[in-house]
Amino acid sequence: MSVGMSDERVLVFEDHFDAPGLDASTWVPHYLPAWSSRAETAASYEVRDSCLHLRVPVDHPVWCADEHTPPIRVSGIQSASWSGPVGSTQGQQRFREGQTVREEQPEHLAWTPDHGWVELRARAVVTPRSMVALWMVGLEQVPEQSGEIYVVEMFGDAVEPGLSAAVGMGLHAFRDPAVAEDFAAPRLPIDLSAWHTYAVRWDAERADFHVDGRLVRSCPRPPAYPLQLMLAVFDFPEKSDGHDVGAVPELVVDWVRGYE
Repeated sequence: MSVGMSDERVLVFEDHFDAPGLDASTWVPHYLPAWSSRAETAASYEVRDSCLHLRVPVDHPVWCADEHTPPIRVSGIQSASWSGPVGSTQGQQRFREGQTVREEQPEHLAWTPDHGWVELRARAVVTPRSMVALWMVGLEQVPEQSGEIYVVEMFGDAVEPGLSAAVGMGLHAFRDPAVAEDFAAPRLPIDLSAWHTYAVRWDAERADFHVDGRLVRSCPRPPAYPLQLMLAVFDFPEKSDGHDVGAVPELVVDWVRGYE
């Protein structure tokens, strides 16, 4: 571990999804709504059996259909959200230069850690045209603070069902010149449809990525400013093989925890 990361930790956040619905004080059940609208970015989900079930059903709308290439469909939740006024460029994770806000978003800053330990216990149902992920992104209230920590990112076309999966983890600079691109997807002997725990422990010097308690890889100098959590399942229609029109990818989350 890097200097400054003690072996001791204190629980500061957890959600076991035991309530009848999603905790609105923490989660915004939309995926980057400023570039579209809340109506068009609403997540498809259920909270039952003490789990969050995020899904992309066959009738789920394409996200930013007239702007984003390739087409994607997303069910996601995030622990923070904000934007500037309509017509401004102030927002989170804009995907092209000059992109402007279509629907102004109220400021919602729930859990936004700048260091610590985040853990997710989850299982997933994916096909070659889908992906599931937990990542953390800068709030971008300071534009350069846009770096990302990918805790886990798994594409269905990199899965051997019941045998192994390429588990993506690392850093993405986005528009932060202080963060270096450092991402890899090592193949691990895990069954994606079974329960596993994915985690990152980070401070200003280092991020350590774990799967089921085992250190898998480390990255130097991750973002050292407040980050919001993003949980999502993605579907990529252009990857269809013509026989998967009824496929419904799903990310099932048992719990999310955060420590300092």
